[in-house]
Amino acid sequence: MTESEYGGPVVTRIVALAQPILDDLGLTLYDCEHAGGTLIITLDKRRDPGLRSAGSESGAPRVLLDELSLFTRLLSRELDHDDPMPGRYTLEVSSPGLERRLRRPDHYTGAIGEAVAIRLVREIDGTRRLNGTLIGATDSGITIRLDDAVGTDTDTGAERQVRYADIERAKTVFTWGPAPKPGKGASTRRRSDAAVRGPADAEEASIHHSQEAAAS
Repeated sequence: MTESEYGGPVVTRIVALAQPILDDLGLTLYDCEHAGGTLIITLDKRRDPGLRSAGSESGAPRVLLDELSLFTRLLSRELDHDDPMPGRYTLEVSSPGLERRLRRPDHYTGAIGEAVAIRLVREIDGTRRLNGTLIGATDSGITIRLDDAVGTDTDTGAERQVRYADIERAKTVFTWGPAPKPGKGASTRRRSDAAVRGPADAEEASIHHSQEAAAS
């Protein structure tokens, strides 16, 4: 694991402490950030590469709240012992959710075939926003097939190459099933409401834990 992948020696050390725990629990590290007094860790399930070909996250296995809790307890114990972060800090452990933030090249590689929304650092060809299907990713940038370019100088369905340096932020986009047709009865609306509420609890599980680092 290199420092450039996660942003510095402190986070790199934390990732090294977390990896054996992840291996034991059958989880993978999606992201790790150290922002001020907060350590933010995002976990994912190990995935069958064949699932990616469907271009959808809806059927992919998801991290359970119990797994996040167990990981948090085990990592907290390692952090207390190793003390890579002096002083008080907050440990936040979560799953990526249905719509995943794309921050590193491996995030983009893992999202090939999915719908994405991208905001650019500056306007290019009349727009700062790109929406479409991610069809390629390299160490330097991505290729996206645009869905909708109404009101821009870009043709719908065109392919666009974008450098990582030109991306301000990006995420995958989860699309729910078609909305009920107008005129349906109350029972149809209730089923629709339940369909929206049901997966929401599983969309992103999160554990927050504050602690004082062990004295050096």
